[in-house]
Amino acid sequence: MPGGTRGRVLDVLRATDGPLGVQDVAAALGLHPNTARYHLDALVGLGLATREPGERGQAGRPRMIYRAAGAATGRRSYRLLAEMLTGLVATRLPDAEQAALEAGRTWGRYLGDAPAPWQEADAAEAVRRLVAVLDDAGFEPEVVPPPNGTANGAPRAAAAADTAGYGTAPQAGGGTVIRLRHCPFREVAERHRDVVCALHLGMMQGVLAEARAPVTAERLVPFAEPSVCVTHLAAADGPAPGAAG
Repeated sequence: MPGGTRGRVLDVLRATDGPLGVQDVAAALGLHPNTARYHLDALVGLGLATREPGERGQAGRPRMIYRAAGAATGRRSYRLLAEMLTGLVATRLPDAEQAALEAGRTWGRYLGDAPAPWQEADAAEAVRRLVAVLDDAGFEPEVVPPPNGTANGAPRAAAAADTAGYGTAPQAGGGTVIRLRHCPFREVAERHRDVVCALHLGMMQGVLAEARAPVTAERLVPFAEPSVCVTHLAAADGPAPGAAG
């Protein structure tokens, strides 16, 4: 399901009995009308909202109004479905963590934004693209630059192992860090951390790979702070990242 701003737009539609116009949604969330319209139209494209002309109040084209799709079809329990499917993966696959990592990479490439063939995304642009995907998914990402600079235009790979992390261990000094201040799948992750966190790490790796980035998501430390997970980035020219053994 959508997260970030798009998820909040959908929440407004679902919390309202009648249809809403662009200005209504913009005022409810403090958005620019163009931003509200962009997310509303995206929800229509995803099949999560409907769009139709409203009543004509004056000369000119009628305004478009939006409703949440299937609003009257009853309560859904996607969390229960997530619990069931994650439990199935964790208990039935011989290497559930690696399978989740690979699935995450595939979805990350799908969600990522590839540059044109003649373009190359530098580290800063690649991180920007990754943050956009994470924000839209509801992770509330915050980028923390490396404290001691970068090497060759990319965050330096890192030396101390952290057994709580997923992926290869960073070296002392570290590189760019992305703090994920909200996990939209926290309840499921707390029960099946090996699967869910590996899935998230793989997704970030896939987004950066699709951007042909000089950096990769090297490891993810779940709940490194209360309610905060931490992703460490490193130069992509080292050993292929993978799940922790």
